[in-house]
Amino acid sequence: MSLSNLSPIPELYVSPESAQKLKVEAGDLPSWDLTPRQICDLELLMNGGFNPLKGFLGQADYDSVVETMRLADGTLWPMPITLDVSEEFAAKIEPGQDIALRDQEGVILAILSVSDKWAPNKAREAEKVFGADDLAHPAVNYLHHTAGKVYLGGPVTGIQQPVHYDFRARRDTPNELRAYFRKLGWRRIVAFQTRNPLHRAHQELTFRAAREAQANLLIHPVVGMTKPGDVDHFTRVRCYEAVLDKYPQATTTMSLLNLAMRMAGPREAVWHGIIRRNHGCTHFIVGRDHAGPGKNSQGQDFYGPYDAQELFKQYAGEIGIEMVDFKQMVYVQEKAQYFPVDEVPEGSTVLDISGTELRRRLREGLDIPDWFSFPEVVTELRRTSPPRAHQGFTVFFTGLSGSGKSTIANALMVKLMEMGGRPVTLLDGDVVRKHLSSELGFSKEHRDINIRRIGYVASEITKNGGIAICAPIAPYIATRRAVREMVEAYGAFCEVHVATPIEECERRDRKGLYKLAREGKIKEFTGISDPYEAPEMPELRVDTTGIDVDNCAHQVILKLEQMGLIAGN
Repeated sequence: MSLSNLSPIPELYVSPESAQKLKVEAGDLPSWDLTPRQICDLELLMNGGFNPLKGFLGQADYDSVVETMRLADGTLWPMPITLDVSEEFAAKIEPGQDIALRDQEGVILAILSVSDKWAPNKAREAEKVFGADDLAHPAVNYLHHTAGKVYLGGPVTGIQQPVHYDFRARRDTPNELRAYFRKLGWRRIVAFQTRNPLHRAHQELTFRAAREAQANLLIHPVVGMTKPGDVDHFTRVRCYEAVLDKYPQATTTMSLLNLAMRMAGPREAVWHGIIRRNHGCTHFIVGRDHAGPGKNSQGQDFYGPYDAQELFKQYAGEIGIEMVDFKQMVYVQEKAQYFPVDEVPEGSTVLDISGTELRRRLREGLDIPDWFSFPEVVTELRRTSPPRAHQGFTVFFTGLSGSGKSTIANALMVKLMEMGGRPVTLLDGDVVRKHLSSELGFSKEHRDINIRRIGYVASEITKNGGIAICAPIAPYIATRRAVREMVEAYGAFCEVHVATPIEECERRDRKGLYKLAREGKIKEFTGISDPYEAPEMPELRVDTTGIDVDNCAHQVILKLEQMGLIAGN
């Protein structure tokens, strides 16, 4: 039996001496600062995780991978690994040139010898690789809204690996893992891919897989980029470390994989298999809906539950790794143990908790039963995701000038401070203008920048468990949506539309602004010479005509109670 899975595989790094020399020479090259996703890709290119790739795909390889899941020479490779750049940068680069690839601090990691430059058909890439050009798919959304418009391809010369300051002892290159398996005398190794915390069902599944394959177990979680909204990798790794003790030490190890997932379902499963083969594994667990992104814009799952297993089976010989396929594991109450869903004894009571239900229980501080997860994991999750009434949140008032936003915001601040428990910050328009945005004017562009700054500060306050109250005019839907996304990464966002009609706002006009706007002395004044785009579905709408401030502020308090953000008495 050849032990090719344990002999070293090629890397793209040059020797330390050459690296020193190249670093100096690279000072004169055009530089591209890599995005977080590109850094993940580059690391796995350089350390052999993406073997046989020698760099970012050129156009012929890219076209072939998109259409046929193969490189131009026929080798199986399901995922386009591309260096996307901006049109401005691409305009300065021609094939035949070298460029320095740097991390976000400007440290040089590699040199790319550009062989190809082209503008891809992204709709076609989405259709073929992800199955649909549907923005509900996180990778399709990334492709159209984050990735650059031009691709550069060519071989990569590795100078040094990206720096990771976290969990350094747990990060292994493919060759480090192969050496480790050789040292321990492991011949058969089954890899478990995960981007979620491990619960009891996962443990049962991995135990069974290791038994079935008569193999040692590598728990190989992804810590690069997963799906927006996933539990952050710091929390997940602490959860994995908490459950490692539950595994037999002599036959189990854990290593972190700095992969940027694409959530491409079946194609992704094949890709994960090739990556695990490169890391020295002989078997790979493919579970139900492997690397699926959830629902499409029609509310259907993007991929069938076992599509990934089907595609993997089809290519298993070429992937060079055996699949251990698993059905969903469920808990059978009468037997007090887990069974694959298709082996449940007839007439038994099946218990299961979905990811959505788990998040709800965490959010509301409800019990998470022992049969579902380990107390150590639940403790870690509760630390990161306390009940909603203990998390930070943002209340964002929007409405015309003079609608009563600031007055209600001030009243709300006092009411929340009276309750106590969390620090409250009011980001009022005038105060923000003075301290954050003193250099900005009132053009549409400057007003947008101002609102985004408010959103950024509110998201930081929310992240750190405080309450942010914002009361700008914020006339544009797109900007408010961007602020909502910034805040919702860390906590809840409550949009309050102060829908006081313009006639009433003009009647109250303390500063005489409407009068000046009507006379043409103030340009681009919201509601007069510039549009106000009313929110379509705010969490709350209030009209201050003939209603006192206290009543309006109280409506907001009731809404926050209903959202679970403040505890009812």
